Amino acid sequence: MNRKGPIVIIEDDADDQEIIKQALDALDYDNELIFFLDSNEALEYLTEKDVEPFIVFSDINMPKLNGIELREKIHENESLRSKSIPFLFFSTSAEQNHIVDAYSKSVQGFFIKPSKYKEVKDIMKVILDYWSKCVSPNYIK
Repeated sequence: MNRKGPIVIIEDDADDQEIIKQALDALDYDNELIFFLDSNEALEYLTEKDVEPFIVFSDINMPKLNGIELREKIHENESLRSKSIPFLFFSTSAEQNHIVDAYSKSVQGFFIKPSKYKEVKDIMKVILDYWSKCVSPNYIK
């Protein structure tokens, strides 16, 4: 896990992207924010670029390649798996079968996207503070 790496947000709703961006900007982390409207583009970025994101937030209901399918492809990729990138779902819906599927693919968290800006900001702070203190297999002192 690269604590200084970019925060990747995979979200196809422009309004949700803006709220997340505003919340993360207000929290004043130094990490670059990278947004994707499409899971396929995000997967291409993660597999073809020499980057190590700090964390990935993904909506579950995405066109073409949904969040569960994306997580499965990431989990099956040895190169990506060895980077220990935390992958979390941040979605407006949380059907029981989605949650079960997500955790069966070793997702590191599933959060329901709050409707209020302050709540989005608060939950992002908790998540990012937790992962910034977490140790991963590729942790270097």
